[in-house]
Amino acid sequence: MVICVIGLGYVGLPLALAFCNKEIKTIGYDTSLKRIKELEKSLDKNGEFSKKELEKNKNLIFTNKKTDIKNSNIYIITVPTPVKKNKTPNLTPLLNASKTVGKYLSINDIVIYESTVYPGCTEEKCIPVLEKSSGLEFNKEFYCGYSPERINPGDKKRKLANIVKVTSGSNKEIAIKVDELYKKIIKAGTYLAPSIKVAEASKIIENIQRDVNISLMNELAIIFDRIKVDTSEVLKASSTKWNFLDFKPGLVGGHCIGVDPYYLAYKAKQTGYTPNVILSGRKVNNKMGKHIANRIYELILAKNLNPIKCRALILGITFKENCSDIRNSRIFNLYKELKKINLKVDVYDPYAIKKEVLKNFKIKLLDNIKYKYDIIILAVAHKKFLKMNLVNFKTINGIIYDVKSVLDENIISGRL
Repeated sequence: MVICVIGLGYVGLPLALAFCNKEIKTIGYDTSLKRIKELEKSLDKNGEFSKKELEKNKNLIFTNKKTDIKNSNIYIITVPTPVKKNKTPNLTPLLNASKTVGKYLSINDIVIYESTVYPGCTEEKCIPVLEKSSGLEFNKEFYCGYSPERINPGDKKRKLANIVKVTSGSNKEIAIKVDELYKKIIKAGTYLAPSIKVAEASKIIENIQRDVNISLMNELAIIFDRIKVDTSEVLKASSTKWNFLDFKPGLVGGHCIGVDPYYLAYKAKQTGYTPNVILSGRKVNNKMGKHIANRIYELILAKNLNPIKCRALILGITFKENCSDIRNSRIFNLYKELKKINLKVDVYDPYAIKKEVLKNFKIKLLDNIKYKYDIIILAVAHKKFLKMNLVNFKTINGIIYDVKSVLDENIISGRL
């Protein structure tokens, strides 16, 4: 068995390491030469693995050369599935990866997809590319599986091996083979879905469910702000009921929750149905940056401060706490809204990669906090931020706004 993992990001690298640790010859392929060189030096820019963890993997080869993958017999594709500006699926990375793998497919090889897609995408879009590129016939000369990723960046407890893995295959025999393959590395166990479509759908609704529930909390937060009720206190009271769901308002970004709903919405529209609840949730969540900026503006006026003379500090630019992932971060939207009210805005995030933030958001991150600020906004609950005494960085009449509702209520001027 030779496994080739296509794409060495937050999903692919843990997989490659897990298989090679089981003494399975593994090839880690990525189109980025920079990423390959870093990994060859045992450096993970994402901060998910230490140098020591990367150094001990003798059965793993990192490469960006397509010809190096040709002797594999199991290919696992873990490339990103983003959306375009019009919020429709961008399948280019997925189809390009399929084309690359197809060129090197041999008889009886298995291609497993982990990238999040809408139900039917693997069979309708990816497999035809594999057939065309390989010249082989699907389910006779090569086979496919789908096992949706459940990686949680920054989470040191729920790692790959500790999360139940959904598996599926293009026929019953292959489904069992795919399931047995993942059982080698998943301590928490696997769940064999009856079809690829079911597995695809199971993944996408995991994130849609969270998106819709958070959007409800966000809408409630907007309403409660207007009637001068503390949302956090309301949720504390409601959570005393045994079946109350523990969701909180917030900025919803990232590569999954802020993206996946658009994939299912796209597929639903193709059937002639408009998914109003899903799209409504996205609409509410996307405007939370503006809502927070408006609340901060109200606090500025209440303290008789002049916005033009105010200096604001945003703590955090990543889409979630304790990781470097900035994909689809909604903090940038908050940053733009604060600039619209004429604030001078700095951003500090010791977890984010400065070059990537500058490239993607045109924001130069602070190396350290140098000034005292009129407005401090805790946007991401990094552990390092929670250990800081934010009052030390605030002007006497300044404002601390808690987006995450995790700070001592005695030091804040407002919270979401």
